[in-house]
Amino acid sequence: MGMGRGAPPNNSILKTLQATEMIDTKPFLPAEILATILDYLPVADQMRFARTSRRMREMVYDDTRWVARLRSMGCWDEVEARRRFEEAMKRRRDMANAAAAATAGRGGGKPAVVTTTLFDAAAEEERRRVKEVRDGFETLTVGGTPTSPKQVRGAEGMDPSKDPEALLGVINTAQSVRGHARQEFGRIYGALAPFYFDLANAKTHTDPIVFKVFRDPERQAQMLANLVAFAKSDWAQGWHQREEKLANMVSIFESAVLREFEQGYEFWDVDGRMKKYATVLSTLNGGGAGVELFVQKHPIFTDKEVLANSMDCINQASADTVTLEPSRRFFETLTLKVNEQADILARIFPDPVPVFWSFLDKVREDIVMEYATPLFDETHERSIPAYLKAVSGLFEQTVQFFRSLRPPKGAVAQQEVKAKEFALKVFEPHLDLYLQDELDDFTRRAEREVGDWGKKLSAQDASAESFYMANFANRQADKTDFLTSFKKVVMMPVSVLPTSLSLPIGSPFASSKPASSANGSLQASSPQPSRPHSPSLTSTNPTERSASPMPGKAPTDELAAKAALMTSRLEGIRSLFSIEVALSLVHSAKASLGRMAVFISLGGQAGGEAREQCETIFVTLLRILGGRHIKPGFDKAVAHLSQYNPREVSQHDKGVAPLVTFIELVNVGDLISQMIDVFYEQQLAGPKIVDRNDFLDPAGLAKKKFEQMLDESVAAGLNKGIDVLMDEVEYLCATTQPPTDYNPSSTTPDTLAVEKSTGGPPTPSLPPPNFDIGPTPTAQRIRDLVASHTSMLVGSTDKSMLDVFNGEVGLRLFTAVCKHLKRQRVSTEGAIKLIADMNLYFEYIRTLKNQDLLAYFKALRELSQIYLIDAKHHAKEMATIIADSDRFGGIFRAEEVYEYAERRADWYQVKREVERAMYGLECIIM
Repeated sequence: MGMGRGAPPNNSILKTLQATEMIDTKPFLPAEILATILDYLPVADQMRFARTSRRMREMVYDDTRWVARLRSMGCWDEVEARRRFEEAMKRRRDMANAAAAATAGRGGGKPAVVTTTLFDAAAEEERRRVKEVRDGFETLTVGGTPTSPKQVRGAEGMDPSKDPEALLGVINTAQSVRGHARQEFGRIYGALAPFYFDLANAKTHTDPIVFKVFRDPERQAQMLANLVAFAKSDWAQGWHQREEKLANMVSIFESAVLREFEQGYEFWDVDGRMKKYATVLSTLNGGGAGVELFVQKHPIFTDKEVLANSMDCINQASADTVTLEPSRRFFETLTLKVNEQADILARIFPDPVPVFWSFLDKVREDIVMEYATPLFDETHERSIPAYLKAVSGLFEQTVQFFRSLRPPKGAVAQQEVKAKEFALKVFEPHLDLYLQDELDDFTRRAEREVGDWGKKLSAQDASAESFYMANFANRQADKTDFLTSFKKVVMMPVSVLPTSLSLPIGSPFASSKPASSANGSLQASSPQPSRPHSPSLTSTNPTERSASPMPGKAPTDELAAKAALMTSRLEGIRSLFSIEVALSLVHSAKASLGRMAVFISLGGQAGGEAREQCETIFVTLLRILGGRHIKPGFDKAVAHLSQYNPREVSQHDKGVAPLVTFIELVNVGDLISQMIDVFYEQQLAGPKIVDRNDFLDPAGLAKKKFEQMLDESVAAGLNKGIDVLMDEVEYLCATTQPPTDYNPSSTTPDTLAVEKSTGGPPTPSLPPPNFDIGPTPTAQRIRDLVASHTSMLVGSTDKSMLDVFNGEVGLRLFTAVCKHLKRQRVSTEGAIKLIADMNLYFEYIRTLKNQDLLAYFKALRELSQIYLIDAKHHAKEMATIIADSDRFGGIFRAEEVYEYAERRADWYQVKREVERAMYGLECIIM
């Protein structure tokens, strides 16, 4: 900017601000606010607003605005609109392709220009002008609301007083077409708005023109229903008053129709007025009021033939029980009555399905629940078992009742869902109490049965002790300190016991039961196992035991009495737990599960609670059966086994009786385990109550814990059983193996006595000419003893535990044989017997199919060869065998073999030659 010459400078800011021109170009209202205001304008005002400018017209004619109004009336289907749009687009593409192909064919080689325009603007404008009279908006008088039939102009420009039928289906025939929502709403508006505003301005219920144009109630109900739907698109000011006025008119009309329906109901005019006015009510608003009237006044709820007395289930049964035969007859009668009403419903109501379910819900509430609840309350006070039976049995009958009904056509698909829903409503108030009582009752019965079993055993033990100790004044003192006396008895040598200490015939040490064959069962030296049974409950003698009867007379010697008492207790190992008790508990659990499992079909929370309670029943079964019955029995059995002393047993040709009875106990435990496994599979896993693949499932975890407890108890008993068995083996080796078996030319104790008495040595005895080269009787008894006891475990324990047991028995047998061999004197002649014994043991171990164990007895068989060598001529060969550690597979070291060689009868004659030969071998090796 320049200044004139000589002009003073103008630096005033006020003049600068005065020269500034403020121009505001922002509109007064944003377009968004204008669009929102349009939503609440009357339709006539929106038409005036659209005439103001092109932008306002576009805003009013926006298709989404009218889609929202159609949707509010329930006249817009988005799926149908999308389908129509896709079909229209496909037709236009096909037409464009066909036109392009035709143009290309006529033009020869010159390609045709293909347009991508979706519509012709000129054609659309012409079509719009032709349809203006039918647009709905243009045919309305925007300056006011028509109030007479002559002013009412509906869709298609028809006079509704002349053709009112065309207006009744205007809502039902609405189409969902994108881009034409305004025209569709205009058609509906033109048909219904005159009636709607006329009814809103009416003073009395006789003024609305709708009741003058339409005379019969069916058409009046249809038009009123259309107006109710149309009122949902009225968003303009005063809509609440207009909608309330319409609701009052509809209520007046509905009351009049209900009076007509009720009069027909009183005369039971099913196919006449009841059917007619039920249809009117259904057309008006679904007929809810008519359905409620029909259900509330139905005569079935006062029918004495249906309203039975549920106390008959108690009165017709014995004390503390319940019978469900009266309830079965009650549901049969009720089924016939309800099925009859289902046929009548189908004749009265145009849509009988919801009416039937409403009627059935009323039957459930006023008849079924009124029948079941007093029965449950009374049985719960009288007897819990009767209550449990009543709840479960009545639930099954109730579900069967709902399933056996014949609902109207179209309701069959919902019948199963509705049956569960109604049954749940009947039993939901009682379900929590029932499930808890079911668990508590099973727990009480199981604990009582196990406790009674323990009390019977304790009473029998006390009776036995009282019987045996009845002749001694200090019986009470000995009872309190029995363990000390018992140890004193079992530690006594057998020879010290008086002759009166004879064991009863029924004891395990003097069993006369027949034996079974050697393959897979007991050998001739083992008693026949028998299944343990429950203690005798019918015995009149309090001192009588089920397993071993008392002798006729009590022993008169204290030690004899205590020994007999020990024998009685050892024999009582069979009664430490019972398969009968286990079977009874399983049956009780099965009954409880069977009653509760029917509630699982309800699904949802109720079904889940029933499923969890079924699992809890199984967990409780295993807890009581395993923790309070089986495990204490095994613990007592192991304690009894630890009291066994072979020196106190007079007869050893029947095997180790406590171990035999313990193995029988193992067999019973295995049978109970299999029974539990079958119960789990059939009652829980099979019906999908539990998921066997869910490693966190409580029932599965309890089952694994039970099996683990059983395995641990069996393992502890078998470990103690191995000790007992090896004690018996060592006892047989020490008492039944004469020195002449391995040293036929040795001096016997009898000859030593003769030598002392005569003062001179006897003449050495030579082996008889018919010398037996087979195994000794002692080795055969030991083999039969061990084989019989190990074979009894086959099939009663799993293979892994059986292999461990057999392996431990084999190793302990090897140790016992080696220990026994170190106490013998073996001559060259007796080596034949020794080799035969070692071969006998080797062949037995071969049957166990344990290669590691077989190596020990193979080394033992090789070791027995050193006694067969004539050391006078083959001392160097003996030394070579002793020094050859590879010969024995690393089982025996050279020092150990040398110790066994020292047991040769001629060792002191050949010791020098053998040691000299061994020294020479060492020098050569070095």
